Amino acid sequence: MGFQKIGISDGELNAHEAHFLDWLDDGCHGEMSYMARHGTLRSRPAALLPGTIRIISVRMDYLPPDARPMREALADPQRAYISRYALGRDYHKVMRARLQKLAARIATQVGEFGYRAFVDSAPVLEKALAERAGLGWIGKHSNLINRGAGSWFFLGELYTDLPLPVDPPQVEGHCGRCTACIDICPTRAIVAPYRVDARRCISYLTIELRGSIPEQFRAAIGNRVYGCDDCQLVCPWNRFARHSEEIDYRVRRGLDAAGLIELFAWTEGEFAERLAGSPIRRIGYACWLRNLAVGLGNAPTSTALLAALEARRDHPLALVREHVGWALAQHRAGTGSN
Repeated sequence: MGFQKIGISDGELNAHEAHFLDWLDDGCHGEMSYMARHGTLRSRPAALLPGTIRIISVRMDYLPPDARPMREALADPQRAYISRYALGRDYHKVMRARLQKLAARIATQVGEFGYRAFVDSAPVLEKALAERAGLGWIGKHSNLINRGAGSWFFLGELYTDLPLPVDPPQVEGHCGRCTACIDICPTRAIVAPYRVDARRCISYLTIELRGSIPEQFRAAIGNRVYGCDDCQLVCPWNRFARHSEEIDYRVRRGLDAAGLIELFAWTEGEFAERLAGSPIRRIGYACWLRNLAVGLGNAPTSTALLAALEARRDHPLALVREHVGWALAQHRAGTGSN
């Protein structure tokens, strides 16, 4: 099926549920109201899908072998940095199709059975389930880590009514005294080991947030226009990560080396056409321009850059105008990169 690892769990998540509810109580989910709205459905699989007694968790590596080196991309303020997971085809579609094939394969062995496939498509504590299924442990940055594969992978699940034997859970983490992910975070979003405050996280600010990006974080965002990989980039366990062999995760449209000015010039039609099949499309054109405006505000001042910003100074959407105005103010004040 193209998965690198599979594990089976019973879905017992009491400890993870308490951690999740405490995280919600602290407001760390920001404006992701759906997190609170679904409540304990995330941590109680049988409540989400009645009849569920086992969860098959799968791992699929996604690190593209043909992408520009991450440190090099981050160090070039004139180019847009896009999270490695979003450089290729939308993983939701790829993994969901594979999970359906897996279910069909199982059916050839056991006959018809009850199941449902999930890939970020419902209230599911996927990392907790994967840990329970023995696929790794949840690190201090809140991502799942596997000793032999690092953390550059997607997770998916099949909820099922089959009484399958379960795999031994990962009961011990291996982060030790390492704080590399906490120390590197540009916006200090990892507020404590194993706790990320989404309201400070660049991935949340550039992907999940639909309104204005708080000014206090804009300079720290740098050229990260869609997501952030810093905490994974410095994780020692990722020295064991392997590049994906999945063609669908190869870089598309040169997004690993695209210039900020180039992307900012796209029309809405070009955004829709050039990012067809990409997870980036889901943030919408306005947020795309918002993010790029922040990147341009942090880039070196140039005639071409100022002209690109001036061309959108009077954009019909207030969200875009605000961030363009901020970017222009940065360059007038001489606070952009040099």
